[in-house]
Amino acid sequence: MAKYAHLGKYLERQDNSLIRMTFREVEAVIGCSLPRSSRYPAWWSNNPSNNVMTKVWLEAGFKTEQVDIEGRKVVFRRVKPRQPSTPVSVVSGGFSESSGNAFPERFGGKTVDTSAATPLFHPAFGSMKGLIQIAPGVDLTEPADPEWGKAYDR
Repeated sequence: MAKYAHLGKYLERQDNSLIRMTFREVEAVIGCSLPRSSRYPAWWSNNPSNNVMTKVWLEAGFKTEQVDIEGRKVVFRRVKPRQPSTPVSVVSGGFSESSGNAFPERFGGKTVDTSAATPLFHPAFGSMKGLIQIAPGVDLTEPADPEWGKAYDR
């Protein structure tokens, strides 16, 4: 979701309940080109399991409507009341915003003591959530090579 996080932050800062954007403006906000699949109306649906960017605008409190694929335009409509933002204060050594090791968005606007030795989450934490499914009956603790597994039985 980090790739599209700038769109969520952009939408959250808007005062209007309707945000009209061209696809080019969306690309400017996210800092990269939209994927090829964005050429299809289904990509812009508000189904949270559709794609990663959908989750971003939904979490920001918006839904898409008036998607014009040929004209490359979309309207984001606010569906949740705007939440006042509360800044995060980072206390004492350890990490800094510039080092990329602080995670202010995870703390809900609270003061965070970063003097602890390790951060709470790696930046990629949760990025693969929901993408991998393990078939029923698979034992992940079973050795991949049965002969190698017998070494522990001796």
